[in-house]
Amino acid sequence: MMIWLAERGCEYVEQPLAKGEEDEMPEIFKDRPLPIFLDESIHFSEDVPEIADRCDGVNIKLMKTGGLTEALKLADAARAAGLGIMVGCMIGTSLAMAPATLVAARAAFVDLDGPLLLARDRDPGIAFEGSVMSPPPAALWG
Repeated sequence: MMIWLAERGCEYVEQPLAKGEEDEMPEIFKDRPLPIFLDESIHFSEDVPEIADRCDGVNIKLMKTGGLTEALKLADAARAAGLGIMVGCMIGTSLAMAPATLVAARAAFVDLDGPLLLARDRDPGIAFEGSVMSPPPAALWG
C-alpha cells in the first residue's frame, strides 16, 4: 500500500496503526518508501523518547498539547530526536489556528485548514487562497 501511495505522489503517511500499537511499527514498516508521522500516539514532549525509534516525525496539534508552550517544547524535542515536524489542527476558527502558525515555521508539513471546515469563520479571519494560508491579521489577535 505504501508503495502505491508513493507512486502517486504521497509525501508521508500519518498514524498507520492505532495508538498503543507502536511497538509493531518497526517490523511492519521496516522497508517503508514513505516517512511515517505519528499523531494520536504523541501529545507531549515527554512522549518523544518512547516513539522516536518507531516513526520519522510527529504531527503537533495545539489542542492536543494543551497550547503553544507545550507545542513548542514538543517541536524542540522532536527535532532533537531527529524527527520531522508537521503541524495539524482540529476544526476551529482562525483564532485557534493563529498560534499554530508560530509552530508551523518549524514544520515540513502544515495542515491548518480548520477554519475552512466551518460554515462561518470569525471576522477577521486568516485568508486562504487555494492551499496557501496567509499570516494571521493583527486584528485577529485582539
